[in-house]
Amino acid sequence: MGLAVSLLALMPQAAQAQTVEQLQSQIDELKAQVQALTAALSARQPAPAPVPTNPAPAPGPQMASLSAPTPDPVDAEPAQEPKKGWYDRLSLRGYTQMRYNAFLSGDDSAPAGTSRLRSVHDSGISDKGGFTLRRVRLVLQGDISDRVSLYLQPDFATAVSNQSGGERRESFGQLRDAYADIFLDKAKSVRLRFGQSKVPYGWENMQSSSNRLTLDRSDGINSAVPGERDLGVVAYYTPPSVQKIWDRLADDGQKLFGNYGAFGLGLFNGQGINKTEQNKDLMKVAFATWPFELDGLGDAFAGQVFEIGGSAMLNTIQPEIRSGGVSALSHDDNRAGIHAMLYPQPIGIQAEWNWGRAPQYDLASQSIRASKLNGGYVQMMMRLPTSDSFGTLMPYGRWQHYRGGWKAATNAPRLETDEFELGLEWQPWKALEITMAYARMKRAEADERRTGRAEGHLIRTQVQWNY
Repeated sequence: MGLAVSLLALMPQAAQAQTVEQLQSQIDELKAQVQALTAALSARQPAPAPVPTNPAPAPGPQMASLSAPTPDPVDAEPAQEPKKGWYDRLSLRGYTQMRYNAFLSGDDSAPAGTSRLRSVHDSGISDKGGFTLRRVRLVLQGDISDRVSLYLQPDFATAVSNQSGGERRESFGQLRDAYADIFLDKAKSVRLRFGQSKVPYGWENMQSSSNRLTLDRSDGINSAVPGERDLGVVAYYTPPSVQKIWDRLADDGQKLFGNYGAFGLGLFNGQGINKTEQNKDLMKVAFATWPFELDGLGDAFAGQVFEIGGSAMLNTIQPEIRSGGVSALSHDDNRAGIHAMLYPQPIGIQAEWNWGRAPQYDLASQSIRASKLNGGYVQMMMRLPTSDSFGTLMPYGRWQHYRGGWKAATNAPRLETDEFELGLEWQPWKALEITMAYARMKRAEADERRTGRAEGHLIRTQVQWNY
C-alpha cells in the first residue's frame, strides 16, 4: 500500500505541490522499500540461478512480491497402452485377376472325339472367348494370441457345372484356406498347421498366384495337388539363418514362395481340395528347401542367392468316374520332385521336375490304372531396374512338358502337354499388375472321350489389382 502511495506521489500534479526536499525524502524511502523486497525474495530462493549471457529485464517490485516458489516436479507414471482384443489383431487383404485370351490361330474347336485346345488351369481358353475372372480372393488373417494365428481365404471366382439347365455358372464362393498355426517356440521357427491349407509339394505349387510371374502353374508339378490344398496337419521348421535370407530377398522385392518352412512334414486326407475322403489311407508329404548366398564366389555373385530342394508324396486316391461317384478301387499316387532357383539379380532361372505313378485312364482297357508320369518346367526371367515414374518390368520365358494323368478330372484322363510361353509383367504401382504373354500350346484335352492333341497360338492378358 505504501508503494502505491509513493508512486502516486511521483505524478506531475503532486510534484508541483511539494518542495525538492520532500521529493528527495520520498525517493529515498522508495529505494529502501525496493531493497527490502529484493532481500526478502533472495532469502526465499535456495540458490541463485546462473546468470544468462543476455539477461532479461528484472521484474518490478510488485511482480516480485506476488511470485511464489516453483513446486518440486512429481515423477509421472508412464501411460499404459490399452490391451488389444484378438479381433484388433486381424487384417483383411486380397486380390482380383481378370483375364482375356485371344486365339491367333489353332484348334479352338474340333469335331466330337477330337481334342480341342483347352487348359486345365484356365477355362477362358476356349472357342467362346470373352473376359473371365480367374481369381477373386479375400484373406482374413492375424495373431489371435502370441502362439496362435489364423488364416481364412475364400475365392469368389469358382464355377459350378452340371446345373439343371446344363449351363455353367460363374462366380460362386468356395473355401480355399482355413487353418490355424500353433507356434511351439517364442522365435516362431517351429509351428504346427491345422486345417485346410496348401500341401507342401513343389515350390511353384506353394507360391501364391498373386505373386507368381507366369499366368498359370505348370501341368507337371500341379498334377500332384490340383488346387494345391487339402485338409490335414503339417509341421514346418525354418532356421533363423534361412529366415534372414528370405527376409532380405522379400525386402528386395523378389517373388518368394510364401509363408512356409525350410522343412515340412504333413498328413492330409489325399482326395483333393473340398472333397470327402474316400479311404483310410492318409497322404504323406515331405518338403525341404535351402537357400545359399553366393557372395563368397566373388563380386560377380554379390547379393545372389541360389535355392535348391525337393519334395515327396505317398498317397492312394479314388478318382471320380464318368458313371457317377468315385472309383471303387484306390490307386497309387506316389511321386518325388526336385526344384532349383537362381533369384533374378537381374537375370534368374527357375526349374522343377517330378516323376512317379498316379491314376490315369487307359484307353486300351477302358479303365483307370496307376501309370508312370513325368514332367516339369524350365523358366528364365529378368528384373529390369525399377523406376518411380514407370514401375517394375519383369520379362520371362517358360517351357513346360508333361506326360501323365490328371486325377482331378473325371476318369483321370491322360495329359500330353508341350508349351512355350513368353511374357512381360508390368507393375506400375504396388496395387496394380498387368501381364501380357504369347503362348504356343500343344495339348491333349482333359477328357478321355477326346483323343489326339490340339495346337494353337494365343495372346493372353491379365490385370491384377491388390487390396
